[in-house]
Amino acid sequence: MDLRKDFPRSMREKMAGYVHLARMIDKCRAALARTEGEYIYPCPMDDRLMEFAGITADQFTAAVKANPADDAVAKWFTQAAKTHSPAELDAWSRMMLSRGPSTPKKQEYFNQLRDAVDPSRTDLTAWADLQDLEEGRHVPRQEPVA
Repeated sequence: MDLRKDFPRSMREKMAGYVHLARMIDKCRAALARTEGEYIYPCPMDDRLMEFAGITADQFTAAVKANPADDAVAKWFTQAAKTHSPAELDAWSRMMLSRGPSTPKKQEYFNQLRDAVDPSRTDLTAWADLQDLEEGRHVPRQEPVA
């Protein structure tokens, strides 16, 4: 995967029931090939997934290196990961997809990134939406909360 030319998959794409796993695989492959461009592996979102799963970046990198196919990495991941109930996995996925900036400084950074792409999208509050917007994916407008 050459992230200097293509985008990684959206973190919304589920693999083996996990959001962000497919994206993390893409970024890891690019890092191994030294074609990650401006992308960072492991980034804080990657760290959150690995912490939830109970694996390390070194373990994940070794698994991606040893398994060229997505399904093999997904199988390894589900076997290596801590067991979570479907409800726990669903709650964690919802949290990851709705997670926004956690400090005023991070909110300012978020706003700068968003405004560089589309300053009219003040409805966006989640990093997942901002990633998709930056990478040219359709992001539905959010209705204001009354």
